[in-house]
Amino acid sequence: MERIPILQMGDILLVTIQVDMHDQLALTLQDDLTERIRATSARGVLIEISALDIVDSFIGRMIDTISALARIMDARTVVVGMQPAVAITLVELGLNLAGVRTALNVDRGMKLLQQIGDTDA
Repeated sequence: MERIPILQMGDILLVTIQVDMHDQLALTLQDDLTERIRATSARGVLIEISALDIVDSFIGRMIDTISALARIMDARTVVVGMQPAVAITLVELGLNLAGVRTALNVDRGMKLLQQIGDTDA
């Protein structure tokens, strides 16, 4: 079964999506990520999506769901590396990713997770 690697950096889980996402892979990532949050007590999740040319409504909702699940499990999620075409598509689809924080790149995303952690402490 195809899986997306989840790396741990301190109390942050790093997910770099380098393959085209399909629905089953997205659901597997969701399950794997929630299990890793539980197992590691991670405080942050950084999802890097710069390799994705297309994000459909299912994948967009999955990102929102992962963020909500992580929040319930006391971890914050930041999505980074979104291509302009992907952002435009998400807006045109009318997806309201209200619980999803975004940053331009990994460096800014890590800083945002640190700031969030500092304010939560």
